[in-house]
Amino acid sequence: MLLASVAAAALIGPGAAMAQDSDLAARVARLEALVLDQQKRIEAQDALLAERAAGAAPPVGLAASDVDGRWRVQTDASGRAVFADRDMAALRAGQAAPGQTASQVAANGQLQTTPAPSGAPPVEPPLLQARREQLAAIPEGIAVLTRPGKLTLDLSTEYTRSSANRLVFRGIEIVPGVQIGVIEANEADRDTGVATIAAKYGLTSRMEVELRAPYVWRNDTITTVQQRDEAVTRTIDLSGDGIGDVEGAIRYQINGGERGRPIFIAGLRAKSNTGEGPFDIPRDEFGVATRLATGSGFWGVESSLSFLYPSDPAVIFGSLSYFAHLPRDIDKTEGEVRIGKVDPGDAIGMSIGFGFSLNPKFSFSLGYKHSYIRPTSSELNDLTEESDSLQVGALQFGMSYLLTDRYSLNGNFEFGVTEDAPDMRFVLRLPIIF
Repeated sequence: MLLASVAAAALIGPGAAMAQDSDLAARVARLEALVLDQQKRIEAQDALLAERAAGAAPPVGLAASDVDGRWRVQTDASGRAVFADRDMAALRAGQAAPGQTASQVAANGQLQTTPAPSGAPPVEPPLLQARREQLAAIPEGIAVLTRPGKLTLDLSTEYTRSSANRLVFRGIEIVPGVQIGVIEANEADRDTGVATIAAKYGLTSRMEVELRAPYVWRNDTITTVQQRDEAVTRTIDLSGDGIGDVEGAIRYQINGGERGRPIFIAGLRAKSNTGEGPFDIPRDEFGVATRLATGSGFWGVESSLSFLYPSDPAVIFGSLSYFAHLPRDIDKTEGEVRIGKVDPGDAIGMSIGFGFSLNPKFSFSLGYKHSYIRPTSSELNDLTEESDSLQVGALQFGMSYLLTDRYSLNGNFEFGVTEDAPDMRFVLRLPIIF
């Protein structure tokens, strides 16, 4: 019996050892496969980092959410995240990694998933979405376009303050300090308030349309002092309010900013004459206006080209524009003056500045804008007269604070630095996204 047991053990022992060796070899093979897979992933991430450092355009799969600015991950037909890593910071921060399932990616509370159409590659959203914080404080008309299918209702109010002082001497000066004639001093203070409602809609990922309707309130106080035998003071106080000139605009993003290039946006704006113009307001028998105009009285068309250049940690912006007024035959007599064709001066404008985000909610911008306004040509009693050209320059400062996913509060200041520019302009905006 003992001999039988020993013989059985001798026969079973080698078989068990062989089974253990086979299991160990399988485990080693699986570990080697895992190590190889991890090595491939590390090499892929290193390649993506190298492409980003070299300025190459990465493939897309990671983009900003439409609502709250969180990351959205497109998924393939199997439900796994499709990455090309638009922003490698998401990988380095541990928010996501290639090969995660959609549920794993969304589980960390930072990412949202959007299934991609079966068999279709991910579609890259505009590069501008990655710079939304910096762009929020940039002056109106240069900022990021509205997302496709989204409607933005922009409520704004602005206040402009202008003042001018002029001293005129009509006469002769016998010796320095001794004058014979009339000294006239003029002081003009102009206050303008505008409440505007604007609607912007994203037609595509690169095109938006806009419609603006302003309500204008104005008040001018002009004081004239004449010094003859005694001082004679005269004050004129004029005001006016009503609908302003309604505007419509369309903007198109020319490129996507691949390989670190600037992003260019072309715009076309048309301004109507719905406001009461300077030749439409009533005047007294001397041709002096009895109230102020709320519009220009002329149609106008503006073409523009703006650019956005991401340069971490800021975004540089700038624009060039040409605004052309359409001439109009007034065909009207004011007092003893017959007014014929009037051609308001066209304007050439430019701006430059940068936007900077301090955190995901607050950002600011600094810039400068300048406009050269050509002389206005007017036919008065069959004679053509031209006004002086104007140079209007202003420093710009903007701030933006994200209140909620749909609301933000923006403030923009302008301070005139040339003689023809308004002293100060302040715009407060409340964009609402639907």
